[in-house]
Amino acid sequence: MTTDNAGALAGLRVLDLTRILAGPLCTMMLGDMGAEVIKVEPPGTGDDTRTWGPPFAEGEAAYFLGLNRNKRSLTLNMAVKPGQDVLAALIKKCDVLVENFKVGTLEKWGFGNDWLEANAPRAIRCSITGYGANGPKGGLPGYDFILQAESGLMSVTGPKEGEPAKHGVALVDVCTGMLASNAVLGALQARHRSGRGQHLEVSLYETSLFMLANVAANYLTVGREGGRYGNGHASIVPYTTYPTRAGMLALAVGNDKQFAKFADVVGRGEWGRDARFIKNQDRVAHRDLLDSLIAEALQADSAANWIVKLQAAGVPCGRINSVKEALDAPQTAARAMIETVEHPSIGPLKVIGTPFKFSDTPTSLRRAPPLLGQHTDEILREELGLDAARIAQLRAEKVI
Repeated sequence: MTTDNAGALAGLRVLDLTRILAGPLCTMMLGDMGAEVIKVEPPGTGDDTRTWGPPFAEGEAAYFLGLNRNKRSLTLNMAVKPGQDVLAALIKKCDVLVENFKVGTLEKWGFGNDWLEANAPRAIRCSITGYGANGPKGGLPGYDFILQAESGLMSVTGPKEGEPAKHGVALVDVCTGMLASNAVLGALQARHRSGRGQHLEVSLYETSLFMLANVAANYLTVGREGGRYGNGHASIVPYTTYPTRAGMLALAVGNDKQFAKFADVVGRGEWGRDARFIKNQDRVAHRDLLDSLIAEALQADSAANWIVKLQAAGVPCGRINSVKEALDAPQTAARAMIETVEHPSIGPLKVIGTPFKFSDTPTSLRRAPPLLGQHTDEILREELGLDAARIAQLRAEKVI
C-alpha cells in the first residue's frame, strides 16, 4: 500500500454510482490507474455485494472487498430532493460518472444527458446496462448467468456429449467492466480534442456477443455453428487436457512445427510425418484418433515430468492448478499480483494485484475497500464545502 499517486489518471475524479460486479470493477480499474473514485451507496445497506457471503472478514464480504479498493464511500439517498441536490453538486465536480441503474433512472431524477450537457458539459457518463436502451429487450435487467446462456457462450462450453455449462467466474460481468473502463479511457482521449464529455453505453448483452470472438467469426464467415469440445478447441488440435501417469496435462500446440516437436518429445516422431497429422486441418479432421493416441503416449510419464520436457522443446503446456496453487505460485509473486492493504477493521488485507504495468505512471494501491459511508462527512466537507450543521441535518433527515 502506498499514499503516492503518480498514476496515469491522477487528478481525475470518478463518481461511482454502480453496484454488484461490472460497474465496481470498471471504477476500481480507473482507481488503480490513479483516479480519485467516490463510491455512492444507499444508506444502511450499501452495495448489494456487502452482504454476498460467506466468506466474510470482520463482517466485510470478500466479494465486496475484491472489487472496491481505491475508493471512498459516501452514503446518499438519491431518490429524495436533498439527496439529488448533493448528487448534482458531485456530478459537477467529476470528470466521469459511471452508473448501472435501470434505464431511465437518472433521467427520472432529472440527470439526463440534457442536464449533463447544460450543467457538466465535460463530464463523461458511462451507462452499464443489461441489454442497452433500445431493442426488444432494451431496458431489461441483465444477469451474467442468463447472458452466458442467451449469447451462445454456454452452447460452446462443456463436454461434447454433456450439457451446456457456464464459466466458473461471472465472466460476462468481468469483461463488461473491462470494456466500460476501456470506453471511458477512449472518451477521455476524445475530450482532449473536443473539450466535451459524451454518453457511453456498455451492455452485458453486447459484451457477451463480443466474447464469442472466433466462434462468432466462424458463423458469420462461413455459417459454421459453434459446438462443445470439452477442454478442446474448435480449430486447433491437439489443444486440450490429457491424463498422464500422474496428474493431468494441459497442452496447446499452436502450429505444425510445434506438433512435430511434441511428437518427438513423446517418442512418436512418426506422427510428424503421418499425412493424417502433418497439418493442423488434418489433425482437426482426425481429432478423436489423435487425442486417443496422445493420451496413450502420455501414460509413459507424469504430468510434472512431461511439462519439463515439453517446455524445454518449446511446446506450450502447463499443469492444472487450483486457485490456491495459482495464487501461491512464484510467478504470481514475481509479477506483484498479490498486494496487501491496511483495512480499518480487518487489518492487513490481501487483494489481487493490477494486471497492467506502466513504466512511467505506475498503478497504486492507495486505499482499502471502504466501510459503508466511511468517507461521507469527509467528502461533503472537503469536496462540497458543507459545514457540520448541514451534514448533521442531512443525517437527521436520513439523506446520508
